[in-house]
Amino acid sequence: MNEIIAVATITILTVISPGPDFAMVTRNSYSYGTKIGLICALGIAIGVQVHVLYTIFGVTLIIMNSPMLFFVIKLLGVAYLIYIGFKSFTNKSKISATNETVSSLSVFAAFKNGFLTNALNPKTMFFVVSVYTQVIQSGNSLLLNFSYGLFISFVHWVWFSLIAIFFAAPLIRVKILKYQFIVDKIIGLLLILLGISLLFFNIQ
Repeated sequence: MNEIIAVATITILTVISPGPDFAMVTRNSYSYGTKIGLICALGIAIGVQVHVLYTIFGVTLIIMNSPMLFFVIKLLGVAYLIYIGFKSFTNKSKISATNETVSSLSVFAAFKNGFLTNALNPKTMFFVVSVYTQVIQSGNSLLLNFSYGLFISFVHWVWFSLIAIFFAAPLIRVKILKYQFIVDKIIGLLLILLGISLLFFNIQ
């Protein structure tokens, strides 16, 4: 029970804090509507499992003891967030809130955005590692360890689905899209800054 409470508390407090996942879901939701926002949220939840899998099977030990490998992971995360942020910052395509049938983002692209944003985020890696180092015991079954990972993904999915529904709500969406280019630039700049900040996120 103590392990469950620890996982739940750490996960909820970490997930609701703003970061790249929040920015990605927000932009996809007000830009393309509820469906795309929810798919992006699902991608984020599945992306968490990448960190869970290599944590459980010990690959994290290799990453944490290989500064070069960790640096490569950071560069991939930085490059992806800066790329998406730059696209948002320089976007010149006006989106109509009354025409949701026209979307320049496919379901696959929305899922990929969410998945890669989370899977390439070293901060998520250390969040998952910190959770497991607190709750994993030598006597734990593999099923129990995977259950913790599924719970972490579930919380991500629920929270970011709520974010998607909120920002894709007609009233909210119409208001945001009135100032679309300004909001796009703010979100884009936020993603770029979040990406650059990962360069200063160290193992220690």
